[in-house]
Amino acid sequence: MPRHKQPRRMTVQDIRTILRLKHEQGLSIREIALRLKLSKTTVATYLFRAREAGLDCWPLPRGRDDDTTLKTVLFQKVGRPPRDLTEPDWRKISSELKRKGVTLVLLWEEYRAAHPDGYGYTWFCTQFRAFENRTSPRFRNRHEAGAVMQTDYAGHTIPVIDPATGVAHQAQIFVAVLGASNYTFAWASLTQRLPDWIEAQVRALEFFEGVPKALVCDNLKAAVARPLWFEPSLNKTFSALATHYDTTILPTRPRKPRDKGKVEGAVLIVERWILARLRNQQFFSIQALNAAIAELVTALNAKIMRRVGQSRRDLYEQIERPALRALPDQPFEYAEWKRAKVHPDYHIEVLHGFYSVPHRLIGRQVDVRLTHRMIEIFYNHERVAVHNRRGQRGGHSTVREHMPKSHQRHGGMTPEMLVSRGARIGYHVAALIERVIRERPHPEQGYRSALGVLGLERRFGRDRLEAACERALTHNTVRYASVQSILITGLDKASEPPAPMTPAPRHDNIRGPGYYQ
Repeated sequence: MPRHKQPRRMTVQDIRTILRLKHEQGLSIREIALRLKLSKTTVATYLFRAREAGLDCWPLPRGRDDDTTLKTVLFQKVGRPPRDLTEPDWRKISSELKRKGVTLVLLWEEYRAAHPDGYGYTWFCTQFRAFENRTSPRFRNRHEAGAVMQTDYAGHTIPVIDPATGVAHQAQIFVAVLGASNYTFAWASLTQRLPDWIEAQVRALEFFEGVPKALVCDNLKAAVARPLWFEPSLNKTFSALATHYDTTILPTRPRKPRDKGKVEGAVLIVERWILARLRNQQFFSIQALNAAIAELVTALNAKIMRRVGQSRRDLYEQIERPALRALPDQPFEYAEWKRAKVHPDYHIEVLHGFYSVPHRLIGRQVDVRLTHRMIEIFYNHERVAVHNRRGQRGGHSTVREHMPKSHQRHGGMTPEMLVSRGARIGYHVAALIERVIRERPHPEQGYRSALGVLGLERRFGRDRLEAACERALTHNTVRYASVQSILITGLDKASEPPAPMTPAPRHDNIRGPGYYQ
């Protein structure tokens, strides 16, 4: 492979040539750079140094034209040395830089205000970078106060014993940390599934008493549907949490722990400082475990950090808490999202229950949000229906306004109401309606037939309808079409002939009529 050409070393003769071409021949910086095969920056730098030293002419003045004097004049340190050699408190500078809107320029100006004869800005920045490199040899991401909350699960677990069965469940330890102050939160749950993940996020925000600008999390399957770096797809429930708290969720890259270095360090501290102290204790409920963890979390946050000289709690109160946004009035309520198709009867089926939607959505796909108390139905991101969640299986929840106009006329109808209307016409009418409704698989299927029978009164009168229902019951044809046919053909007016007497059969054990004379 070709070797990179090393830049040639500048000599005093080169500097003389630059000055001669500039002031004797009047060439531009670009032309001088092309002729000497130097960069324009190099040529401009030496011309600037010569001008600062009073050598912007050719030939050079007598007494300053020898090589030694020329090198001394051009390469002397520019600017005056500081007389106040007090160095800033770099730990305090690093802490102040995390505050919102604070920059290195502002901190240097405050330093020079306190030390007018102190170091310059360039030295200030160089020494601060050196301090950061000493404290961490890798790149240090200085998180702005209130900017981020990082979350993850610890690798270690703690057994929680079921007192009824004696079976031990491995409790999962959720860890959250604020970026600027390292203020830490830990919480135990039985699983890492979505309900426990959402509860842990809500509890962490309540513990921090505020909302950061972003939540940085691992690519947990329960929370991140598609772990893409540029366009990750979040679970709808997790996305709704971000909307409720007005924050942003930033999933990290898969297998890139440095993307969430703060919580990786916090997880290590929690495992060594909290979980290790609980290793010999037995817990019989998740509540008892969380009580023990909360006590140790308080002690951890109050512990003085050696390199910073302050506790996590102190840093949180000083720089982090004022930068967090206020929590909403109500905490986020866990909800699941499902997809459902609207049936021809303008109801959807969710968890073995049926809930109505506007009838114009028949055949459409809708989004359903389920909480412990409510069922919310959305179409094209617009909420179209709300129902109280039913406890029993197979029940219907129907809103009258969701029904077509023709169906609304029958809304709120019950079998008792129809039978009562039939009883006002006659006994046999009520009996026929009661059988029409009872013999259908679902009572609602008999409503239309019953209403049809009642409507025949307007055309044929009360007495004829009562007689027709009696005849239909006698012949066991309890249908609207049968009653209507009886009325149209006039069979309700015909009297039934008496049944003929059948002579008794002859037998030795049967007494004849002569026996009683």
